[in-house]
Amino acid sequence: MKKLDRYEKEVLSAYEKGALVSSRPTKAQLGAFREAARATFIKSRRVNIRLSAPDLMDIQARAYEEGVPYQTLIASVLHKYVTGRLQEKRSRLTPRSLQKRTKTARAGNVGRSE
Repeated sequence: MKKLDRYEKEVLSAYEKGALVSSRPTKAQLGAFREAARATFIKSRRVNIRLSAPDLMDIQARAYEEGVPYQTLIASVLHKYVTGRLQEKRSRLTPRSLQKRTKTARAGNVGRSE
């Protein structure tokens, strides 16, 4: 389990003591939340792009790894990119483009003496 920072420890302590009080959002806050959700999730445009077969296969593999449809993953990555929040996370999977290069490099070294 991840170690808690000081703020998280304070919140946990307050929760365990029963010091936290549940509150309902105001009508203004609810309206703002609804508007933010609408703006975030409304898909108003369709885009067609061409991808190489290996790239599409890698995207589908990453989507499977994340447990989401690949179209959703593409939309999420693009949204994070345009909002400046895209952070690369290393995958456990090796991209097919790298596998191909590695196999080719190994095949090229067969029978060579150094």
